[in-house]
Amino acid sequence: MATQPHSRKRVCYYYDSDIGNYYYGQGHPMKPHRIRMTHNLLLNYGLYRKMEIYRPHKATAEEMTKFHSDDYIRFLRSIRPDNMAEYNKQMQRFNVGEDCPVFDGLYEFCQLSAGGSVAAAVKLNKQAAEICINWGGGLHHAKKSEASGFCYVNDIVLGILELLKYHQRVLYIDIDVHHGDGVEEAFYTTDRVMTVSFHKYGEYFPGTGDLRDIGAGKGKYYAVNIPLRDGMDDDAYESIFVPIISKVMETFQPGAVVLQCGADSLTGDRLGCFNLTVKGHGKCVEFVKKYNLPFMMVGGGGYTIRNVSRAWTYETSVALGVEIANELPYNDYFEYFGPDFKLHISPSNMANQNTPEYLEKIKTRLFENLRMLPHAPGVQVQAIPEDAVNDESDNEDKVDKDERLPQKDLDKRITLDNEFSDSEDEGEGGRRDNRSYKGRKRPRLEKGGETKELDEKPKEEVKAEKAPVEQESR
Repeated sequence: MATQPHSRKRVCYYYDSDIGNYYYGQGHPMKPHRIRMTHNLLLNYGLYRKMEIYRPHKATAEEMTKFHSDDYIRFLRSIRPDNMAEYNKQMQRFNVGEDCPVFDGLYEFCQLSAGGSVAAAVKLNKQAAEICINWGGGLHHAKKSEASGFCYVNDIVLGILELLKYHQRVLYIDIDVHHGDGVEEAFYTTDRVMTVSFHKYGEYFPGTGDLRDIGAGKGKYYAVNIPLRDGMDDDAYESIFVPIISKVMETFQPGAVVLQCGADSLTGDRLGCFNLTVKGHGKCVEFVKKYNLPFMMVGGGGYTIRNVSRAWTYETSVALGVEIANELPYNDYFEYFGPDFKLHISPSNMANQNTPEYLEKIKTRLFENLRMLPHAPGVQVQAIPEDAVNDESDNEDKVDKDERLPQKDLDKRITLDNEFSDSEDEGEGGRRDNRSYKGRKRPRLEKGGETKELDEKPKEEVKAEKAPVEQESR
């Protein structure tokens, strides 16, 4: 494998071998199995040798209620397929049952997904890696007290809250075909998180993400929405992604970046309507990586699972700065990749309804909005708490993981009160008509409110064995 010059970074990758066992139910498009397929493919490419692999801890209720409401997390912890009858009212209240079914191990699934993103943020905060990857995360539709679009716990919001302990400003970018509504809503009224979402808009789940949705209060102009039409291809996507992200970086000057790599924007996705190739999707990762900022990559949507695993394997190689062969190595799921058994895929011949004029118009409007930002906005820089640079992974056994930080260290945190909004809404899939999977009801978007204080040192992730390929691929 040839290494690209100057592009090697310390990469940490979070994966739990149980994740692929969770099953949303017969006929449901969301298949956690795709994460296991991705893992097996990158093992067989030998990529595991070039990064640190960690098994994430299961996020605790206490960690999850840093954003979600206590009663919602209590509900997720209690509900099971065999006791659903007792929870009828709560299931309606929390939007659980149809798009977001109750399945065996639902709460553990949420714990693993959230645990990976929280651990990734902790690792970046300690400067123990430049890039952290959690393909089991990216569940961007979950709200404070509501499941939505196959998402129950918003691991991205939890990860960003963690990053905000050490970074004045965090940038969130979403390239899923669906609007990143849960993350946008959580940070709609703060200038410390900018959310940028590229998505299909118009009669499509979750129905939010209009160009005119720009944030509110202190967060005005800090929500950036790029509403797109069917047939988006690699060239058109690059023509809008590169200039917008360049301008955002220049004006917002984030201290860390989170990229949601939802793979339902790929050509041929079961629920999507874009025409991106694995290479085109991966170019977004490549472009963001060039900024050399602490960088978290998470998964998201993606319902044609052979292409999801292709994309996330390729994007892992991009993060590592390593070139991998187009010829797929033999792997446990080799038959899924026929008839060509190649990594890269060709676009379909669907028409791109995003004309250059339309994209130019969007770009012009967004640039006008970005000009309204103060240069490098936000709170004053304060001393970073000392624990940011202690690498606990070297002496995990000596650390009392439940010990609270001394109050003087807590006081140094740069999180402000009352800046994250309540979340009450939805989303993830649905082909051209909003009645299909992902969202039978329109979001309410009730903004305003707060999250709980970020006051506890997160638990350090458990290092997983870098097992040989045969063992890993059971």
